[in-house]
Parts: sequence; C-alpha cells; structure tokens
Amino acid sequence: MQTRFLPATDFQRTTRIAVGKAWASATPEQQKQLYDQFQTLLVRTYAVSLAQRRDQDVKFKFDSPKVDANAKDVVVESHVISSGGDNPVRYHLQKSPQGWKIYDIDMMGAWLIQVYQQQFAGQLQKGGVDALIKYLSEHNARSAG
Repeated sequence: MQTRFLPATDFQRTTRIAVGKAWASATPEQQKQLYDQFQTLLVRTYAVSLAQRRDQDVKFKFDSPKVDANAKDVVVESHVISSGGDNPVRYHLQKSPQGWKIYDIDMMGAWLIQVYQQQFAGQLQKGGVDALIKYLSEHNARSAG
C-alpha cells in the first residue's frame, strides 16, 4: 500500500477539491492537518476494501485508456474480478511533472471526492475548517483502535 498506492496518488489535489472553497481560507497549518487527516482516512478506507478480498482469488484488469497526446486529465477503468463478480473501479488521473497521478476513485458508482465534499460541507457549515479537522481526527482515531 505505502510503496505502490501512495506514490501514484495526488492526495494534495484530492484534499483541495474535497474541501472546496474553504481550502483557500485555511491557514497553511490547517491545510497540512486537513491533508494529513484526509490521507489517513483514504488510505485506511482503501486498505480495508482490499483486506475484505484477501481470502478471495482476485484479479485486476485494466482497460487501455484512450489518451490524447496533449491530455492532462484522464479516466482509467479497471476491473476487480473475484468470486463476487466483476466490480468496475475507475480512476481519475492528472498528468504532473512526476507522471500520471490518481486524484479520485469511483468505487461502486460513487466518485470519492463527491461523497466527501458532501460530508465535509456539513462539517464546514457547523464550525469551519477547525470543525472539519476535528471530525477527521476523531474519525481516524476511532478507526485506528
């Protein structure tokens, strides 16, 4: 997970998009806390999803993306094939100086950023950026135990 998934992702962009307009008004320290907490949440979510399939014979199939030479953003479709069937998983990637980076994942028909934008909007309305940081920190503390 740490050596394969993390280097292929742009959690900074994912966090910025999920937090929305409030990101711009957050202090650098708040931005760092949001980024750290959201990265922890996403890594644990992805790890739990993979762990649930560990006793199954799982194969991954990636469709070849059709990418224009000048493209900077692309969706890549993959399939997680197991005894439970063929589950499509789509990845939104953006071209960066370090290569293509994942910034959003569509699992079971829901783009993660959209799901978290809705959750985060409620927390931001209740108490701003500090309330969102507290919410993420508490959620991560519960799931760590």
